[in-house]
Amino acid sequence: MKTAIIGLDQIGTHLSRSLALAGESILIADRDHRKSLAFAMQCNGRARAVSVSEAIRRADIVIPCIRFGAIQELFERYREALRGKIVVDPSNPVAPDGQGGVMKILPDEESAGQILAALMPPGTKFVKAFASIRPESMQAAANRWPDPAVLFYAADDLAAGDAVAYLIALSGFVPLCVGGIDQSIRIEAFGDLSESGALGKLVSYWEGRALLKAAPRYSSACAVKEVREMKEAKPV
Repeated sequence: MKTAIIGLDQIGTHLSRSLALAGESILIADRDHRKSLAFAMQCNGRARAVSVSEAIRRADIVIPCIRFGAIQELFERYREALRGKIVVDPSNPVAPDGQGGVMKILPDEESAGQILAALMPPGTKFVKAFASIRPESMQAAANRWPDPAVLFYAADDLAAGDAVAYLIALSGFVPLCVGGIDQSIRIEAFGDLSESGALGKLVSYWEGRALLKAAPRYSSACAVKEVREMKEAKPV
């Protein structure tokens, strides 16, 4: 599957670099095309800079690494072009609070994941991922050993969840599903499974399982297997 990353902010940059270093061929797009061209040159030929419209048209998996409001606008503009694709939402609905921190811009009971999922055309498969950790942790905590850090995700579709779990594993984390999109609020900022929320830290796979209080509904067998094989191959 071809993956497109739209927006080269902290998350977009770290995710693009991690996937490219893992050997994944990706498409990258940014409103500053010169920025995406320069970044693509750092990815050993694994990243190609294209326009937003071309990235969406050519990709099987679309990951917009831009702010929540901008994602809403993107989805509305390219709604038909997104039909039949896997769309990943890494956003957190927050804004500066004027006191050096951030505040949630949605009512407490609402999640960005559910709002954005409702904008998808029929046939599109929506996954919430890459939102449960702070942007700086995308780089600092990737490929952590001996206990890789968990990156939680939520999905209603099994195959789409597996496809995104594989990307999570390639980016240096263990994928762990919290359930369907109705659970996405738990892995957004201020959620109980968010590094920027009640959890307040990164956790290992078994710690994550314990937090869920039961076996997750599903997680990607191939992704978890790859992480374990990487761990076994790690020099002592």
